[in-house]
Amino acid sequence: MTTPTIFAIDFGTSNSLLAAASSEETLPPVPLDDEASDATVLRTALFFTRLSAGGTFGAAAIRAFVENGFRGRLIRSIKRHLPSRSFTKTRVGDQFVALEDLIGAFLKAMRERACKHFGVDVRRVVMGRPALFSSDPECDQLAESRLLAAAKKGGFEDVSFCPEPIAAAYDFAEDLSTPRVVLIADLGGGTTDYTVVRMDKAGFRREDVLAIGGLSVAGDVIDGALVRSVVAPHFGAKATYKVPMGSNILEMPLTLVELLCSPADLTLVDRDKVLRSILDIRSGLCDPAKDRAALDRFATVIEDGVGFSLYDAVEGAKRRLSDTASTQIVLDYPGAELDVPATRVELERVAKSPIDRMMASLDGVLAAAKLTPEDVEIVCLTGGTSRMPAVEAAFREKLPKAGFRRLSSFHSVVHGLARHARSLA
Repeated sequence: MTTPTIFAIDFGTSNSLLAAASSEETLPPVPLDDEASDATVLRTALFFTRLSAGGTFGAAAIRAFVENGFRGRLIRSIKRHLPSRSFTKTRVGDQFVALEDLIGAFLKAMRERACKHFGVDVRRVVMGRPALFSSDPECDQLAESRLLAAAKKGGFEDVSFCPEPIAAAYDFAEDLSTPRVVLIADLGGGTTDYTVVRMDKAGFRREDVLAIGGLSVAGDVIDGALVRSVVAPHFGAKATYKVPMGSNILEMPLTLVELLCSPADLTLVDRDKVLRSILDIRSGLCDPAKDRAALDRFATVIEDGVGFSLYDAVEGAKRRLSDTASTQIVLDYPGAELDVPATRVELERVAKSPIDRMMASLDGVLAAAKLTPEDVEIVCLTGGTSRMPAVEAAFREKLPKAGFRRLSSFHSVVHGLARHARSLA
């Protein structure tokens, strides 16, 4: 086996992968999680009781959370917080921990597992990053600087970045026999990323990249929209209440509803603050017989950190709705039980606004490339969100003359990152 000198990491909102390279060749993705159905796919799940005790990651993080009696912090979608100026630290155990430290611990585990696999100590890495963490340039730069700091904390000394859709384009180039205008659309959990590139079998040069772009709308936002529509009412989102000495009838504060509809925020919430708010609402309910049990379920989700399990149930239902007209969203957790129907019709209704935003962003990318939709010859879809029938249909309607190809949902980006890493080795 070739000894690698550089790693390539696809740090994703939902899943993360690592491949390797030397100056002679690229090496396939490394098995990082023996408990996963595909050992090369490490779920971006982090569990801590306290930072000094180290973390547990991937499938083991979920198991450890359960075995620890649902105490500690189980975190998902942490990548979505990178461009947020307001998010700096969160409580883990008895201390406040910076975002860079949490992600750094995760990247350190990836590096150490890969080094053990190869029997080497690699300190160089190419990190994938979205085309845009944020439409705000300052927030976008903040996100990259935080990811750089996290990689350093993870033990990497030489860190470079490559946009994820560019990496997917590297992986695709070798399949072309003649020059084509290609759109790479990488739709994951946290971001939708586009690259428009003119490429052939030999690959492409920097000047062949006609435009890149994207937005922080993808699978998590669609999940949140489905929660808002069919799940949130089960947890009191439509409850009404009065404040002490007040006569006005109030609805559940929007901040609490939006918290319930954000998988990234729900796992890093200030529990005490939210529980106090829920308790205040509960004490002033206009119809306790109807709404008290729902508020109690919401409190259980917050107090016991059930947000991860809740969104697992929602994601599972969303995937099933790609193949069936209806399903149930089921959460079997004492005190927060959920068993509600969901239909493909409803999913497509609530997904319409996020999908429209994806298409509007694509319009901007094509305009930057000085192309019309009819100029795109091939569309390569990758990422789990691209498998939604409504999402694929929107691309086919937008780009009627293009041929469509599907890249590996999980592996295309990391393969491309490894090819780019080889050029730097």
